[in-house]
Amino acid sequence: MKALVLAGGTGSRLRPLTHTLAKQLIPLANKPVVRYGIEAIVAAGISEIGVVVGGAARELRDALGDGSGLGARLTYLVQEQPLGLAHAVRVARDWLGDEDFLMYLGDNYLSNGVTDLMARYRAERPDRLADAWLLLAKVADPTAFGIAEVAPDGTVVRLAEKPARPRSDLAVAGVYLFTPAVHEAVAAIGVSARGELEITDAVQHLIDSGRTVRGSLLTGYWKDTGTPDDLLEANNAVLEDIEHSVRGEVDADSEIVGPVRIAEGASVVRSRIVGPAVIGAGALVRDSVVGPFASVADGCRITGSAVRSSILLDGVRLDGAGPVEGSLLGRHASVTGPGPDARARRLVLGDHSGVTEAPRPPGDRPRPSPKDRPQEGPVGTS
Repeated sequence: MKALVLAGGTGSRLRPLTHTLAKQLIPLANKPVVRYGIEAIVAAGISEIGVVVGGAARELRDALGDGSGLGARLTYLVQEQPLGLAHAVRVARDWLGDEDFLMYLGDNYLSNGVTDLMARYRAERPDRLADAWLLLAKVADPTAFGIAEVAPDGTVVRLAEKPARPRSDLAVAGVYLFTPAVHEAVAAIGVSARGELEITDAVQHLIDSGRTVRGSLLTGYWKDTGTPDDLLEANNAVLEDIEHSVRGEVDADSEIVGPVRIAEGASVVRSRIVGPAVIGAGALVRDSVVGPFASVADGCRITGSAVRSSILLDGVRLDGAGPVEGSLLGRHASVTGPGPDARARRLVLGDHSGVTEAPRPPGDRPRPSPKDRPQEGPVGTS
């Protein structure tokens, strides 16, 4: 059996960061989100993986290589234009051949992976009980997702893409299992109103053709990391499960509170690190407060600043930035602020961008409110 990881798309909701970085490579707790998916697939017993890539093909190849470091064999399949999930299946048709396959959207994070879904597939497939299996999740707002209507026996009877009047609260959670019957369905459908070949239309075609589609309710946490808020929420969820590990240098004037992972080569000087938080290799934290729920990547430099509930990519610089929270800062971005009395700021910055705020004139400096001061407990992403 093979797996297909979709890592194309433009990531338009994550601009400006995705002008220069594939959305699947944005890290959660300092690991690219797509790696969590590949690791989950390998853990479920599949090692032959096709990665559908678009404009960021080179970047993804550089980050993932041939897959040997992940226990997989990766084949890169180029989708020239992002024309839909079913179009990605069409692009991969020759590579997939006549095998069953698992399809995983590369910007999704599932805390419990896909092992349970694969177990159900392996139990039912020998008796040919279905031609597709969908991983489903209960959601609060069904109008924002592809929604499955499921019969009491677990059979999917209807799919709707972001319905105005949803008949179910079960969203398709970015993971599908297909037999080769799906290729006939993909060939039969036309483009949607938004000009794409929709996988929901292909699955509905299977249902309308008398094929059986099963739904399986996921366990654990799931998030489609398509927006800054979604990324920050998923990052918080990953950080909650980290193991405490301090391999870098922490001086005697610093304090570590709660579960923290500090990589070898990192330095913490006269600072307070409040877990859960991760600090990457070669990072420097000096005279600052980091956390809770902060991911600081390799080579970052944080001086005279406070950061929480944020994701900092490689090489970010914070200098006197005051409270930065609920932020997503691209590679080698910089924030220079007026000092600790500044109000908390929420930023989304692309690679190599910068923000500088001049100090207020004397007498015009507001007194910080309690919510602007570094917190010891969990802070939401707003």
